[in-house]
Amino acid sequence: MTFIAEHFGTGPEVFLGFFLVLYASSLIVLFTTGLTMTVMNRRHPDRKIQKRQPTHDALRDIKSSMGQLSITSCCLSIGLYAQLRGWTLFDPVALSWWSVPLFFVISLALHDTWFYWGHRILHTKMFYRFHKPHHMTVTPTVWSNDAGSSVDTLFAHSYYALVLFVVPIPPLVFLGHRLFDQVSAAIGHCGFEHFASPSARKPWPLLCTLYHDQHHQYFVYNYANYFSFWDRFCGTIHPTYDERVEGFEALYAGTGKQEKS
Repeated sequence: MTFIAEHFGTGPEVFLGFFLVLYASSLIVLFTTGLTMTVMNRRHPDRKIQKRQPTHDALRDIKSSMGQLSITSCCLSIGLYAQLRGWTLFDPVALSWWSVPLFFVISLALHDTWFYWGHRILHTKMFYRFHKPHHMTVTPTVWSNDAGSSVDTLFAHSYYALVLFVVPIPPLVFLGHRLFDQVSAAIGHCGFEHFASPSARKPWPLLCTLYHDQHHQYFVYNYANYFSFWDRFCGTIHPTYDERVEGFEALYAGTGKQEKS
């Protein structure tokens, strides 16, 4: 941030620069991840999670995602610009061997909590109309991650506009978190399970693609984003999740056949 302030100043043109760079980067990640996962899916058709085929238009999802990513980029720009101008409660912590992993995990945990409870609110009668466009994709694809309404996007990604006001996350760690978020969420919507492992099921809190796919399939389970903690604690994890993860592990090992449902 000091480098940016010294060479480019702190005026509103810097905020615009943040937005343009972040939005362009988001589009690159969107298409790079989407095309990569499309190739992987075609190479492993046996790893498809649901029997049904997607019924929605991929081009429609791409157009919607491009629009929603502009909102996410704006949220990121607000947080970073606030840090640059010194409007936050604390200056960002300097990068070090301990601050990078620590604040990366802290940001993931905070965002996962934000996402879980915001997601639960979106599923209430009052707010579901804003979330419904995203759930039109009962069988998600890698292109449907960011597709939806602007209110839906703000529920999930206003975190990026607000968290830096109260938590001194280093900017590069903050951006690394967002990159991880976009890539992992796209994989979580790809419709094929490539990453099932013991760490994705009980007693571990990590997830694989099946987790969010079941949310689209059954609607009232698996609300979290990165970890299963909140769903397990609140009793909203799908009852077959852990068992089906083991089924995919057996499929990879060639010792069993994953039952699709």
